[in-house]
Amino acid sequence: MADFREPVQLGRTGLRVGRLGIGASYGVSCKSLEAAFERGANYFYWGSIRRAGMRDAVRALAPRQRDRLVVAVQSFARFGPLVKWSVGRALRALRLDYADVLILGWHDRPPGAGVLDACAELKAAGRIRHVAVSCHHRPLFETYIKDPRFDVLMARYNAAHRGAEREIFPHLPPAGGPGVTTYTSTRWGYLVDPKKTPPGERVPRGRDCYRFALSAPHVHVALCGPRDAAEMDEALAALDAGPMTEEELAWMRRVGDAVRGGTMSIFR
Repeated sequence: MADFREPVQLGRTGLRVGRLGIGASYGVSCKSLEAAFERGANYFYWGSIRRAGMRDAVRALAPRQRDRLVVAVQSFARFGPLVKWSVGRALRALRLDYADVLILGWHDRPPGAGVLDACAELKAAGRIRHVAVSCHHRPLFETYIKDPRFDVLMARYNAAHRGAEREIFPHLPPAGGPGVTTYTSTRWGYLVDPKKTPPGERVPRGRDCYRFALSAPHVHVALCGPRDAAEMDEALAALDAGPMTEEELAWMRRVGDAVRGGTMSIFR
């Protein structure tokens, strides 16, 4: 069985990443991020909401640990010049010369030529190293998988939303394909809410949700969004606990089915 404490290669990028990635949006402190980095969580996602804790942690870590730190910046821009502007703004805030990954956010249709040309120019200039794409229309990932311009896929996957098992994972090649990162492992907190758990079932914890995502053989990194040190520690506990057994996976699927059946979502 895989050891979640061991880093893996993020698909064809060659980047070595810890299995748990961390998002900037929820306010976890610089101190907690530095401690998590020392425990192997080196994928820092500078996403749509950017808090000071991650900014300060990247600024502190990069001068001495840039070869280990993997920084992913996201842009929702739909025009090439704006993509370049948003990358430059992110790099200035983090005091970095380059980002390891540029995530093209929420492309339920293929990015336009201007956006892709901007990515190529940013690569050529050394401002980014790899390009990722996120999408809610899962069937489109088959196209993205075949396109060599996309080095990383960012997809929603959790015990309640398992469509990736049908519409993404089967299309990935056994080797040499894009890296896969996942998000919303807790399904926006519903999976760890005792009120949403069906009678007779144990209530999942945050660590269980991340273990579920990471137990999928195609997932390289599961993103978490901790608000404080306690939530950071809970997420990191998934690394020590390791992959789920078949019994645990079945339990999470039962809870996930109940959660999904009892709530409305525009992203089915």
